[in-house]
Order: sequence, then structure tokens, then C-alpha cells
Amino acid sequence: MIRTAFVLGAGLGTRLKSLTARRPKPLIPVANRPLITYAFDHLIDAGVERLVVNTHWRSEAYARFFPEGTYRGVPLAFRDEQPEVLETAGGIWNVRDLLGAGTFVVYNGDILSDLPLAGAIRTHVDSGNEVTMVLRSSGGPLQVAFDAATGRVTDIGGRVDAAAGPRFLFSGIYLVNAEFIARIPAATKISVVPIFCDMIRAGAKLGGIVIDEGHWWDLGNRENYLAVHTALATQEPTPWIHPTAQIAPTATISGATAIGAGARVGRPRQCK
Repeated sequence: MIRTAFVLGAGLGTRLKSLTARRPKPLIPVANRPLITYAFDHLIDAGVERLVVNTHWRSEAYARFFPEGTYRGVPLAFRDEQPEVLETAGGIWNVRDLLGAGTFVVYNGDILSDLPLAGAIRTHVDSGNEVTMVLRSSGGPLQVAFDAATGRVTDIGGRVDAAAGPRFLFSGIYLVNAEFIARIPAATKISVVPIFCDMIRAGAKLGGIVIDEGHWWDLGNRENYLAVHTALATQEPTPWIHPTAQIAPTATISGATAIGAGARVGRPRQCK
């Protein structure tokens, strides 16, 4: 059982302005819910009992959305990164004291997925990997080379072996043993990618698992943001209307439409 997860919540969301002008990207509304709550649900349903979140842009917004510091009874621990975002590995190092001595999950805060995590957790534990990356065969840039015979990742983005293959999408979800933190330079802005590449060169146990079941979206741009609502509309009752929204009796709302808190939709007007 993996009981702790680190959810990356410090994203700037520059490609989604003006949605992110007053809130961090993981708090943008998806079907009238903050995006990050889908990650929380996914992790809690997989057995996670503690959620750690890094923050940066509009960090005060998290307190407004989670004033009790919990979600579904699970404690939330927030840590702000200032004056700049530390990126993925730097973010992990910055919350090392909150992660404990065991294995934890790292989860990008700008994705929405329901892929089954149980197999990834089992593979990570059984393989003895230091890190296990969750991969998919499609859905975005195929930058990770993975050898299914050995269970090892052999290249990322052509940085180690440009000829290696086959290539897979990195889902932004990975299982990490606490020993990995010792590889991260202290108090440094750095991504996990160069550290993963160093692990590949050194023959360290950087593994992977391909999981094509379930859904996965990266909500980094407007097109994907709209597409996920269309997809969710086939699975959930729509439209999504907040209880405080005011809808005129003669207004017609249909399809993948979300109406937020305090919004007002008036009666239709006839054009002359």
C-alpha cells in the first residue's frame, strides 16, 4: 500500500489564460469541480491516505477551495514555492519532510485520468524499482523509450539513446521510493527528467508500466480543456449547473455546458 501522494499544484497555466489569471491551473473548473479534485479522488480510491501539494501562482486560492485542509477526510499538506517554481524534482526535494520514508506517488496536477493504478503499484513493489513511470501508447508526445522485456525505461526525449524504442507517452504519474530524493540537488530548481536520464546511464532501476486502460487527458491547452468536458458529458448527467446559479425559466441549457457559482442566465431574446 502506498499511503502518500505528492500532487504538483504549482503550475502557472500560461496557455489557459484567462482561466488562470486568478487561480492556479490545477484549480480551473472541470464540470464545476476544481481539476485537482479528480486527481485527489483517483489517488484516494487507490488507497492514498495523505496528500501533499506544492503551490506557487495564486497559492492563496487553495485555502479558499480547501479551508479545512482536508478532502474527503484525507489531510492535505500545502507548501508554497517562492520566489520561483522549483519544477518537479526540486518540488519533491522541497517537501521531502512531508513524504515519509516509504514509497509515494507523484501526480501531475494538470491531468485528469481514471487509469487503474493498482497494477502500477503492484509492478513497482514487485520489481524493486526505485522509480516506476506510468506510460501510455498514445494520447500525446511519445518521448519515453521502454523495454518491455526488462521493464526498464531506456531513453527520455532522445537524451540518452535517440534510437531506442518503442516510444510511449509519459502520463505524469510515477511511483517513487524515498531513496530517490538523495539524487536531487538540494534547494535547486530542476526537473526529474535529467535525473531520470542519469539513472538510465548508471543502470539504476528506472522502470515503467504501460497502462492503456481508462481515460487520460492533459489539460494544458484550451482544446483539451473543451474536449474533456465533451467526453465527461457522455459519462455524467449534464449540464453541470451550480446550485447558486440563476437560470431563467425560459432559458434552454443543453449538452456539455457548465454554469458556475453565482452565474445568471437570462431569458432568450428575439432578434428583430
